Amino acid sequence: MKEIELKLQGKIQRLTNKTFKFDERVKDGWFSAVYFLKTSEIAKKYKADSIVTMQFFQKDHAVLCGTDEVIALIKTFADHPEQLELMSLKDGDKISPFETVLTITGKYTDFGYLEGIIDGILGRRTSVATNVYNVVKAAGTSGKQKPVIFMGDRDDHFTQQAGDGYASYIGGSTAQATHAMNEWWGKQGMGTMPHALIQLFDGDIVAATKAYHETFPEDELIALVDYNNDVITDSLKIARVFGEKLKGVRVDTSRTLIDKFFLRNQQLLGTFDPRGVNAELMFALRKALDEENFDHVKIVASGGFNEERILEFERKGVPVDMYGIGSNLLKINIGFTGDNVLLNGKHQAKTGRKFRPNPRLEKVEW
Repeated sequence: MKEIELKLQGKIQRLTNKTFKFDERVKDGWFSAVYFLKTSEIAKKYKADSIVTMQFFQKDHAVLCGTDEVIALIKTFADHPEQLELMSLKDGDKISPFETVLTITGKYTDFGYLEGIIDGILGRRTSVATNVYNVVKAAGTSGKQKPVIFMGDRDDHFTQQAGDGYASYIGGSTAQATHAMNEWWGKQGMGTMPHALIQLFDGDIVAATKAYHETFPEDELIALVDYNNDVITDSLKIARVFGEKLKGVRVDTSRTLIDKFFLRNQQLLGTFDPRGVNAELMFALRKALDEENFDHVKIVASGGFNEERILEFERKGVPVDMYGIGSNLLKINIGFTGDNVLLNGKHQAKTGRKFRPNPRLEKVEW
């Protein structure tokens, strides 16, 4: 957890404008709610010189992400950004409910129309970072930190991959599925084989694994073993062929299937749910590998994992060495709010809202 804690203490460099590929239509108000555009027009006509302070907060315990993107957005699209004063926390900071994470002070006409876009950036990035942090924390419950692979490429629009991958990195994931997910933090995508590769070899998992290893001999060899719904049989087949070269096996059994191991050993059934990647199957797989001296082979589990399920596995001591997670990390469950709370340096805000200074905020140097 050491690297994760360093991130959460703000020990990483801010991203810059060079990182982001903004749509130029932001400047035209294309992505802003129309009422913000109308307000900007009215402000230009009647209150052009009014100075406001806008502050942003959310209502959960969370891991903040998206501040660098927001700063770059403002620098790119605000009118006269050099005349704005920004105070901000950093990506990776742990935040509390209602804590101010960002303030912008300046003429409303210079930046007001960006309010909703800022909320959206902070909400999505912080949701993903927090989701990842929670599952990574769960994966360390047993005292040994187990890696979490971010596999969210198929669970949302591809244009979100770079930002989601960075948020996942901020949350503590050590590997991402695509190169795009690694773009903002300078790594490359990580992955082994899909079910499609095994299908091309008529379901022959050994032949598919041989082809993979011959084509990518420098990769750590991790074989996908649930294609035939017989993970123990197929894991042993591969281990016997590759020996020390085999670094791991990945189990991704559908939640609607019962592995053939239990169909052959029905006396084990009756006290647990035998579908999918369950604890008893993992214990049996580990036992089978160890009995043939393949104790070096790691077990990677994927398919429907979330914080709660990982915690259950860790509390039971299930012998999984790495978790692969996709859709559950992309749930947007944190929303940010921007409020104008000061007008020309004096309190002016809607009832129930007020300026909430935060000594943790740092001034953004342009």
